[in-house]
Amino acid sequence: MAAFHYHHHHHHYPYSDLRRLFHRLSIASSLSILCFSLVYLLTGCCESELSENTDIKTPTREFLVSGWQYERNGTTVEREVTTALGEDAFSGHPGLEANSSGKEWTATRRLPQALIIGVKKGGTRALLEFLRLHPDIRALGSEPHFFDRHYARGLDWYRSMMPKALDGQIVMEKTPRYFVTVETPARVHAMSKDVKLIVVVRDPVTRAISDYTQIISKTPDIPPFESLAFKNRTNGEIDSLWSPLWIGLYAQHLERWLAWFPRTQIHLVSGERLISDPAGELGKVQDFLGLQRIVTDKHFYFNKTKGFPCLKKPEGSSKPHCLGKTKGRMHASIDREVLQRLREFYKPHNQRFYQMAGQDFGWQ
Repeated sequence: MAAFHYHHHHHHYPYSDLRRLFHRLSIASSLSILCFSLVYLLTGCCESELSENTDIKTPTREFLVSGWQYERNGTTVEREVTTALGEDAFSGHPGLEANSSGKEWTATRRLPQALIIGVKKGGTRALLEFLRLHPDIRALGSEPHFFDRHYARGLDWYRSMMPKALDGQIVMEKTPRYFVTVETPARVHAMSKDVKLIVVVRDPVTRAISDYTQIISKTPDIPPFESLAFKNRTNGEIDSLWSPLWIGLYAQHLERWLAWFPRTQIHLVSGERLISDPAGELGKVQDFLGLQRIVTDKHFYFNKTKGFPCLKKPEGSSKPHCLGKTKGRMHASIDREVLQRLREFYKPHNQRFYQMAGQDFGWQ
């Protein structure tokens, strides 16, 4: 009996111990699960906040690589830019430092900080296309004609026309008509007194012939150049109000702009040098805009057929890029005597322009 009793006790105690142990374990595990859940919830909130900020970095790179092309005209240049400049182009990008606020990464539509305001047939399209190779330039492909034709639509409409840009990128557009439109300087100044203005100028005589050549292509039945250029052919009196001749009175137009903007805010590009030394002229424009000199001579080659520089075939692209068929047309042939008379007419105007510009453009 005693032996039986002993065995009974021997079995009973471990059983109750196990139950007690199991009970304690379950309480401890419940508590630890509870603590773990609390910790998880707390860190989870912070984690999501952190990831919101760190995630910003990822799309940026994608935006930059594809972002310059956003809403640009469908020319080859845009598609080629990324490969042409390669990865290194991004390394010095101002907006690329990690920033927890994430503000740098949002591309927005802004009013332009720079304008190519003239001149018609001076080489403005070439300049714009060359500048668009720069990763920090966001340029509108078409000419918006806001300050001369569509001013009544207001600045909000104008802003909506602009391409989206990141902080540190320069938004610009070109409308060559601005330079010669009387009311434009005051209107541009009302938008921004700090805007940077670029004018491509070219020998006014060749510019006038180029202008006339463009007019013929659109209206073939136009009278000959001579009959439009002169008020009176016999005494050689020139009609300086005829648009192709009037545009070339650069001193007169520049004077209007200087009434509103300091000379330091107006950069003059030589149309002739833009052809003979595109990289040199582009270097000066990049300096004027406060940008790194990224567009250099390695981007250009001279096309003998067209008679001016084209953009070299960038890596990974099928073909080089030249301006369209309407550029580099054969000029209408003008009587030598007429040309001589026009040179005499422009001479005093050019001299005055050189003085205002502080540089001699060397036009004959």
